[in-house]
Amino acid sequence: MTSLLTHPAASSVPSTHLRRSWAVPAIALAAALVWLPNLARPLSSDEGGFLLVASQWSPGTSLYGDYWVDRPPLLIGIFQLADLGGGLLALRIIGLLAVVASVLLAARIGRLAAPGVRRAPVLVAATAAVFMTTPLFGASEVDGELLAVPFVLASVLCTLQALQRPNRWWWAGAGVAAMAAVLVKQSMADGFVLAAVVVVWLSTHRRGRDAVDAIAYVGLGAVVCLGVVLVWAATHGTGPIGLWQAVITFRAQAAAVISGEANSATPGRALTLSTSFLASGAIVIVLLGLLPGLSRRAGGPDVRLLAAAVLGWEVVGIAFGGSYWLHYLLGLVPGLVLAASVVAGSSAARVRWAAASLVYATTAAVVATVGLVVHDTDVPSDVAVARYLADHKAAGDSGVVGFGNPAILEAAGLGSPYPQLWSLPVRVLDPGLAEFTHVIGGPDAPTWAVVNGASLATWGVDTSRAQAVFDREYHLDDVIGDYRVYHLR
Repeated sequence: MTSLLTHPAASSVPSTHLRRSWAVPAIALAAALVWLPNLARPLSSDEGGFLLVASQWSPGTSLYGDYWVDRPPLLIGIFQLADLGGGLLALRIIGLLAVVASVLLAARIGRLAAPGVRRAPVLVAATAAVFMTTPLFGASEVDGELLAVPFVLASVLCTLQALQRPNRWWWAGAGVAAMAAVLVKQSMADGFVLAAVVVVWLSTHRRGRDAVDAIAYVGLGAVVCLGVVLVWAATHGTGPIGLWQAVITFRAQAAAVISGEANSATPGRALTLSTSFLASGAIVIVLLGLLPGLSRRAGGPDVRLLAAAVLGWEVVGIAFGGSYWLHYLLGLVPGLVLAASVVAGSSAARVRWAAASLVYATTAAVVATVGLVVHDTDVPSDVAVARYLADHKAAGDSGVVGFGNPAILEAAGLGSPYPQLWSLPVRVLDPGLAEFTHVIGGPDAPTWAVVNGASLATWGVDTSRAQAVFDREYHLDDVIGDYRVYHLR
């Protein structure tokens, strides 16, 4: 079993070679090139919605300005930067930087987790590059998981560095980065899980003082990061109580709604997610990293144990995510990085198997990317709807989508008087559509309404009263694919 070495000389043996190596920068560049076609892809529902929320985030009538979303504030802050930079292209460039940063951080983790093994940074960087870019992991859109991975990897790096060269500030850095990841995507607490496992190991190996330092300074870093972000969010009108309800309480309520009322689409997505994971080739890295029979080195905690703990948490996060979108799989990247670090320090045969699996995974990623590019030559219905609205809107117009896909509104340049932009919050917070009915029947009713299908009906929602008001207030303007575009009478 592979474990961390704590002897400084051991970890510095290959440093000169690695500094001169071209392999890791080349892998980072290759990852950027593979991800590059995403710069021109249309907005996804989440990307458009988060940009719409971020563009008006200031004190308003709901959690984030006049909109509500069950996401932490640092994510909305990143989208705010993208909005200030011009929107879609700036957002995709931020995503590209997240991919490159993840590859470089993974290389450093490989060096620390398998010290003295020259192939480790290359193998681990390649693992991050493949799975941060493959469409089979939903990596073609900039979502919370993609943006949180670099923070998780930074936390892992700080923890490993603190183990090899004990320093309280490395522990503090691990806490800051771990909390930042959670403030981007609340389920990605991998850095805290890793730190907890390390603290237990330190406590059981008569390193109580180091364990106390780890607890104190990881906690300090996390609290400082949390405090700064909460104060910053409060200046935008977003308070801690509202955030707790959105980020924690809502998720439990949503899980109950999904388990009790979801239609066949949800288990269908779960099957697609599982199939995509198997098709990606990631399972080979997991098995090679966690199977017994690896050589053991004296020193720090077994990296296989760390990888198993992180992967275990990530699987739990995916399972409890509920909706099973493909981009959930990006949450596995930190665990895969640690598993690849284990493989890098093991036998040559296992390294060859890992290299072969990465060649396959790269091929699958490239094929899937080409498929997306070809698919994007056809104009999707939601993009066509957004273009129609942009061409026909007047100054002061607003819109609503029943229910979900706020990218239509963002791309059309329309705001919404209804605070729920996604379908799941509607099902949890407004299942009887009382608020929706009040909005469409009131003085600030949206000028345009887009409905996917022949009516407002969808699972988990009672549309009986809302449909009658909707039919009275709106007339059909056009039909585009499965979408019906309505205008206020």
